[in-house]
Amino acid sequence: MESGPPHLSPVPGTEAIPHHHPHPGVPGMPMPPQMMPMTTPVGLQAIYQACRRLYADQPNPLQVTAVVKYWLGGPDPLDYISMYSNPGDPNRGIPAHWHYVSFGLSDLYGDGRVHEYTGPEGPSGFGFELTIRLKKETGETAPPTWPAALMQTLARYVFQSDNVLCAGDHVSWHNALDSSESRIQHMLMAEDPLLQSIMSPMGTINFIQIIGVTAEELQAAQRWNGPGILELLRNVPVAGGPWLLTDMRRGETIFEKDPQLQEVVERGIETEGSNLSGVSAKCSWEEMEDSREEREESEETVRQRITPHESEQIKAELRRGLMGQHGSGAAGFGTGAGADWTDHVNHNTDRERKDSLSSSGSTEEVKPGELQRSQTMDAVHVKINKEAGTLLPLVMRGRLKHGRHFTFKDVSGNSAITFVSPRVMGAIADESHPYASRGPWLQVLIPEDFLEAVIKDLEELSSTEELVVPKQYRWREKGLTISILPDDW
Repeated sequence: MESGPPHLSPVPGTEAIPHHHPHPGVPGMPMPPQMMPMTTPVGLQAIYQACRRLYADQPNPLQVTAVVKYWLGGPDPLDYISMYSNPGDPNRGIPAHWHYVSFGLSDLYGDGRVHEYTGPEGPSGFGFELTIRLKKETGETAPPTWPAALMQTLARYVFQSDNVLCAGDHVSWHNALDSSESRIQHMLMAEDPLLQSIMSPMGTINFIQIIGVTAEELQAAQRWNGPGILELLRNVPVAGGPWLLTDMRRGETIFEKDPQLQEVVERGIETEGSNLSGVSAKCSWEEMEDSREEREESEETVRQRITPHESEQIKAELRRGLMGQHGSGAAGFGTGAGADWTDHVNHNTDRERKDSLSSSGSTEEVKPGELQRSQTMDAVHVKINKEAGTLLPLVMRGRLKHGRHFTFKDVSGNSAITFVSPRVMGAIADESHPYASRGPWLQVLIPEDFLEAVIKDLEELSSTEELVVPKQYRWREKGLTISILPDDW
């Protein structure tokens, strides 16, 4: 079913919203709090009330509405996006801005039409809604609608991937958020500074604010962590300020505004490591010929595309195992190094705990045999596209040096490559057999006495403007070759 373009309408508030196809509930599930067919659904009402506490003078703001709702076959998961006018706080240097709030990532209806009702104790739907605070242009009297389209795109990602967006996440976009010539081409996620978490009859709802950032600021968040960069943005008024506003006309990065902030990032990486645990990339790997010839002729190596089932198993091991008990998720867009798997919880909170490739006590733990039998190799050749490959210095210095892991997952689903530290528990690779695979998933263990040499040799990859590809690095005595190839390879 095709839907028309979003249209502007006043917020229905407490007016009647007819149910276009009322559901009796989910069979076998406890019924949620009952809603009369002609009253505002309680999930909607909970968000409206939270907004009214901030905007008592705007009971009926403009609202972008999908003509055909998602639950009627439309393409847009967000039923509504409200747009409020916020005067800011001149005394704190916070300018006037437009405040956008989504409706639809949480459970608005409680009748199973979009989200399964699981009770009030857990998250409502995905447990969050999106917001944006966009600085007003001089003389602007109506809010632009492009932020609503951006929010719909992010919502589609969440619905399609089941990956929630959390404060501290970053999203590679590679285009101006408003399709202009702006330098603001990527996003960080933060808690909305004024819309606090609320409880609805369907569960908890957090408000996650989108902050537009430059490529340099995104790279810093990738190399260090999102929360650290958010704090820097809060302390630079023109780059966001205390309420983390997005200014599409901002022409300077925080590092151009204050060069000393780059040193803050470098110190953070050196002392805390990086929270980026993986990216989608164009990548592949193969066993080197001299190693393959040493195999017994009866042993046949089977290489095939990662099936959806295997992909889910790898994700499960990465989430519950590689990332240990720290908590993790996935968020990201774009090409090359665009899809980012980000640890949501800073590892600094528990320095003594080691990263692990296998979890304990989980009834859902993936059994080793489920991803085919493991095999070891004496030499491997890893191939990665340029954009993702430029992260290798960070992988070594910000991840492996701190006892962590990093995964490149091929965008076509053909392979996955995980670099691991000897301190990562449960890996199929170990110091006696540093190259091991399970089906199309390769693990490369870099011993600590080899790591410094790798860091030194790969450091030039950090200078992306001067990097000419293809480029190959080979450590013959270690049996490791890494090739950096063009992005269109």
